[in-house]
Amino acid sequence: MVKYIEFPYGIEEIHHWHPNIMLVQFTLSNWKSFRDPVTFSLIASRERQHGKRLARLAKHQIRILPIAALYGGNASGKTNLCDALAFAQRLVCTVTKPRQKLPVEPFLLDDNSVKSPSRFEFEILVDEDLYEFSFALTRNEIREEKLVKITSAREQILYDRRNGEPNFHRSLEPDPLLQFAFRGTRANQLFLTNSVSQNVEVFKPVYDWFEDSLKIITPRSNAAPMSLRGDQRLWENTSKVLAELDTGIERWGEEELPAEEFLSEMSVPAESKSEIMAEAEEGKYISIVSHRGQMVLLTLRDDRLVVKKPVSYHSKVDGTDFKFGLHQESAGTQRLMDLLPAFLDLMANERQRCYVIDEIDSSLHTQLTKHLLGMVLSQCSASRRGQLLLTTHDLLLMDQELLRRDEMWMVERDACNISQLLSLSEYRDIDKDTDIRKWYLQGRLGGVPILLPGSEFVAID
Repeated sequence: MVKYIEFPYGIEEIHHWHPNIMLVQFTLSNWKSFRDPVTFSLIASRERQHGKRLARLAKHQIRILPIAALYGGNASGKTNLCDALAFAQRLVCTVTKPRQKLPVEPFLLDDNSVKSPSRFEFEILVDEDLYEFSFALTRNEIREEKLVKITSAREQILYDRRNGEPNFHRSLEPDPLLQFAFRGTRANQLFLTNSVSQNVEVFKPVYDWFEDSLKIITPRSNAAPMSLRGDQRLWENTSKVLAELDTGIERWGEEELPAEEFLSEMSVPAESKSEIMAEAEEGKYISIVSHRGQMVLLTLRDDRLVVKKPVSYHSKVDGTDFKFGLHQESAGTQRLMDLLPAFLDLMANERQRCYVIDEIDSSLHTQLTKHLLGMVLSQCSASRRGQLLLTTHDLLLMDQELLRRDEMWMVERDACNISQLLSLSEYRDIDKDTDIRKWYLQGRLGGVPILLPGSEFVAID
C-alpha cells in the first residue's frame, strides 16, 4: 500500500506579480471545542516593543503582527483552531460533489449547537484593501455567505448570500457571468469557489489567499523534503542550513529509480498508476510514502514517469560520504526538514505567505526552535507581509525579548469543555518587565492543565 501526501506548501520560482495578502483576523464559532464566538486578531496593540517589525497599513491606520504563538494545555483547543483554518481552506479550494455532505464539526456537548450552523469569518488584507469573507454552514448546506470590501472611506457588500439570493452590490448586478455563476452554485458549495471556477476575476484575490498564501503544516505533514525540488535555490539553501544546524547532514542528493520497478515493488494497483500519471506534470512533483516510510518524488520528463529518491550524505570517520535515506534520519531531523522550507520562504522576498505550524516544537530542541523564530523575526519590517502562526508548549519562546505580548495567546478549556481564546495584551497587569513564563507556570494566565490533587496511579499485576 502507498499513502499519498499533499505538499503542505509548494515553493516555486516567481515569474509574475502577486498582491500583498495578509490575515488580519479570524473569527469562528460552533466548531469542535469552540462553541462561542472567538476572534484571533493579528492587529497590533499600542505596545511599542519590537514595533519596527510590524507591517504598517497607513491607509487603515493599523499595524499587523508578523507572528503569533498559541499556548494552552493538552486538549485546550489549539489544534482545533488550526483545523478550522484547514477546513475553511479545503472548503474554499475544493469543488464539492452533488449531494456531498460537508465535513463540518460543530460543538457536540450542547444540543442547541449540534443543530446550529458553524460560522467562520476572515478579514484579509489584499494590497491596500481589506476584505471580510464569512460563511455559516451545516453538513447539508451553506446557510449564509458574504464578501465585503473595506476601503479607507467605506464598506461595500459585494454579495450577501441569504435565502437563495446573492444580493449583489449594485455595481455587480448587471454582470451576466456573476448571475450565471450563482445559478450554478449548489447548496453545499461556496459561491466564492464556484465563481472563481467560472473565471470571475473580481473575487479571485480572496480565493487566492486560501489557495496560494495560506500554508498549514502539522506534525504529520512529512512532505517538505519533497517540495524542495520545485526550487533549486531552496533545495541548496536548505542543504546548507541543515549542515549548519548540527544535524550531521553534509548535503542533499537524490537517486533516480526505475519507475515501473519501483511501483511494482510497492504493489501500486493499475488504477492508482493511472491517477499518478494524470496528476503528474512536467517540472512538478508528487510525493509518495511507502509502508516502509520510504519517500520518493514522481514527475514527468518527456511524457515519461520519473521516480527520484531524496537522500542525505553524512561524513564517515575516514572523511568519505555515506548515504542515508530520509526515513533513516532522526525524528527531529525529519521534523526540521519539514519546517525549514517554510522558514526560508518567510525570510525570502519573493513570496510572503501565511504559515500555520501546529506543534512547532514537536521533536525539536527548544534552543533550535527559538533560533528558527529569531531567523524569521530578524527579517520582518514595516514593508514585509509574511506571517507565521504557531501552537507550542515551549516555554523558552515565552520571552518578551523574542515576542510581543500581543503576539502571545492563551487557549483554555473551561468547566463546560468550551475553548476560550485570549491575548496576553488583554491582561492589564502585565508590563514589559513581567516574567511571563513564571506567571504562566503559576497558572495566573490560564492555559495550563488542571491536575487533580490526590490522584494516584495503581500498578496492574
